[in-house]
Amino acid sequence: MSRDGDREIATTGGVSFWYSQIGRPTPTDVLDGPADADVAIVGAGYTGLWLAYYLKRARPELSIRILEQEFAGYGASGRNGGWLTNTITGGQDGYAAEFGRDATRAFQLALNDTVDEVIAVTEREGIDAEVRKGGSLLVARNAAQLRRVDAHVRHAEQWPEEGYARMSAAETVERVRVDGALGGLWQPHCARIHPAKLAQGLAQVVRGLGVRIHDKTRVERITPHQAVTDRGIVSATHVIRATEGFTAALAGEKRTWAPLNSSMIITQPLPPKAWEAIGWQQYDTLEDLSHVYSYAQRTLDGRIAIGGRGNPYRWGSRTDNDGDIAASTVAALAAILRAWFPAARDIPIAHGWSGVLGVPRNWRATVGYDPSTGLGWGGGYVGTGVAATNLAGRTLAELILAEDTERTRLPWVNQQTRRWEPEPLRWLGIHGIYKAYSWADRREARGGGRTSVIAQLADTISGR
Repeated sequence: MSRDGDREIATTGGVSFWYSQIGRPTPTDVLDGPADADVAIVGAGYTGLWLAYYLKRARPELSIRILEQEFAGYGASGRNGGWLTNTITGGQDGYAAEFGRDATRAFQLALNDTVDEVIAVTEREGIDAEVRKGGSLLVARNAAQLRRVDAHVRHAEQWPEEGYARMSAAETVERVRVDGALGGLWQPHCARIHPAKLAQGLAQVVRGLGVRIHDKTRVERITPHQAVTDRGIVSATHVIRATEGFTAALAGEKRTWAPLNSSMIITQPLPPKAWEAIGWQQYDTLEDLSHVYSYAQRTLDGRIAIGGRGNPYRWGSRTDNDGDIAASTVAALAAILRAWFPAARDIPIAHGWSGVLGVPRNWRATVGYDPSTGLGWGGGYVGTGVAATNLAGRTLAELILAEDTERTRLPWVNQQTRRWEPEPLRWLGIHGIYKAYSWADRREARGGGRTSVIAQLADTISGR
């Protein structure tokens, strides 16, 4: 139990609300000793599941084993905010400077198409992921945020493929009545989903194709052609790391990606009168334009789920325990929810939880494969992986099969970045950056009309 102000919250932790709805799966097919496979995939989140799906459809004869420390969809795949969106992590400009505008445009169009590909697979395979494609709405609630809308519009003129268009205050609240909205941006390439239903549905499909998912099988180390687990060594021609926020637990990977925490709460169902006041009939995903931003969705059963940062990072790249969440984080998110939606002021919070996302030092997701060692990887999605994991899975499948395609030539393929700083620099840097962002948000909320110089400096230091 936790508390929201002076009100008790029904549940915290327990992996996520999404699993409390559908039931936490019982681990099955635990590895029982050394084994062989054509492909060993470490991690049964979206990346690993999509890779297995596309490999098996392309080459049914391949033997594929997925090695998972808990159960399929235990990590970010079963805890996220349910945004199936087209974001290029790290932004288009950096890619364009390094790889050219044509390659970057191709990357953006591939992610746009990926949103529809995921929807098509759910329909073809009968996965009820509660998909509603309503686009994505970014809302400005103070003068500094409204100036950032102007900056986004200028950026959108350079990158029309992303799809963003300016919304006036009236147009913004016509879609979703966020209190204090001064304007916003909207783009069509986004759908809201039920994260755990997508993960579990996809796991069921790949098992049906003959893929073995070994739950409760923790991989300790990855070497060429081997995944060393606590239950035996799996030898394979190809070994793919798909561990996202849990990557730091692998031997030698402590500083590869930082596991940043994101937390969520969800309300009890709102009554019809509250929805009349709020609108939100198109099921847009929703985000504000603060530096320590919050994100939200309207669920099909009439709840509001909202997320943001709590404790952004644990010392030594440690990860959480079953989605535990601090009472202070629940209270902070509840305050944001009620500031956005006064009509939800008296609606109880039903559940709070957290998860970790993988963040490379340059904030760019990546996929890669080395034919000489048989080792590959995918991840570092920085919180926007629901769509990117699908593109990663398709790309990794083609890399493993030595196919030269438009996807294998995209600029995120085989990119490397420097490692994160050692402790205590990593902890101090990450916490310092988020304190700077929080300070900038408070200043802007008090009437600062321009984006804080402190926030701009934090962007530069962080590499965002």
